[in-house]
Amino acid sequence: MVGYWEIPEGTDCVRKAWITGRIGAALGLVGSAYHIVLLQHESVFKGVQTAATGTVTMATLGAVFGLTTCLSAHVREDPEDALNYFVGGCASGIVLGARNHSYATGSSACLMLGLLAAFTKIGKREGWTVFGPPRL
Repeated sequence: MVGYWEIPEGTDCVRKAWITGRIGAALGLVGSAYHIVLLQHESVFKGVQTAATGTVTMATLGAVFGLTTCLSAHVREDPEDALNYFVGGCASGIVLGARNHSYATGSSACLMLGLLAAFTKIGKREGWTVFGPPRL
């Protein structure tokens, strides 16, 4: 997330969407590589198609998250609120549900991605650490 946290919330939405889209594409590419290695496809074309689909889907989810979070912060005029991140995560979940043609996937992904994003924002704001030196 190099550069993402340095941009003030609610400003430069296109740049935030670009950064999160690139991160999503990288994660999608890694996930697609594992998918191709673990599940051998009958043709090279099918493997390339799987990689492209996974990468584009994750890039789209990242861009939707970045754009929605930024626009929510801008419109609500409360840039540091974790609700903006919940809205962004939920929007990404809805896009995932639409991609899979599944209301169940969309609603559950909305809730889970929204909560993950909101807790990430709260943790960043309050200085939570997942990995780091142990406290003595």
